[in-house]
Amino acid sequence: MSSREPNTLIEARDLYKTFFTDGHKVEVLKGLNFSVKKGETVAVVGASGVGKSTLLHIMGTLERPTQGTIFYQGRDVFLLSSEELAHFRNRKIGFVFQFHHLLPEFNALENVMIPMLIGNIRERDARLKAQEILCKVGLKDRLRHRIGELSGGEQQRVAVARSLVFKPEVLLADEPTGNLDRQTGDQIHELLLKINEEDGVTLIVVTHNWELAHKMGRRVRLMDGKAWPEN
Repeated sequence: MSSREPNTLIEARDLYKTFFTDGHKVEVLKGLNFSVKKGETVAVVGASGVGKSTLLHIMGTLERPTQGTIFYQGRDVFLLSSEELAHFRNRKIGFVFQFHHLLPEFNALENVMIPMLIGNIRERDARLKAQEILCKVGLKDRLRHRIGELSGGEQQRVAVARSLVFKPEVLLADEPTGNLDRQTGDQIHELLLKINEEDGVTLIVVTHNWELAHKMGRRVRLMDGKAWPEN
């Protein structure tokens, strides 16, 4: 168990991550410690290549650290079996990436339904839930539009909706506005903050946009393989 502070939801403990590229050893994370309380909004900033996305992937259990671990409400998640870890990830963590990873052959409603159908939720229930979430993110009139018929901002709203289908406790967003113009990016960021405020979802966002970062509750800078508080 972790000796965590009260209300700590997720904690990165003594993380190391090493890659080998063309025979060269690259240490990205070097004993990084980082914790987030339930309901917080946190921006992760730093230069390109310092490991921001790597950290987010490890916190979301998409990657394993070379050393160290992730505690979720005091439990070491990397002690779970592969099946248990996959279930934990699907039910507790939502992901939004710079590229939406939506399926172009399906419409907005179907894209949001798919994770629920894979999770053995009845089609009728999945459809109703998907409609509810898409309306919440402002796409009431775009349910039947295929992905290619939507604007970049609308596509990212579908991706946000898809990330919310299992009511995650934490939402991890990796440059969610990176492919959008400034105005559309601001709208997506405001949507994420609205979800945090209304639903209490903990929000961790990797971003290069300093203006957006300053709208978050706090900022953490990755530098020299560690996480540093940023004013």
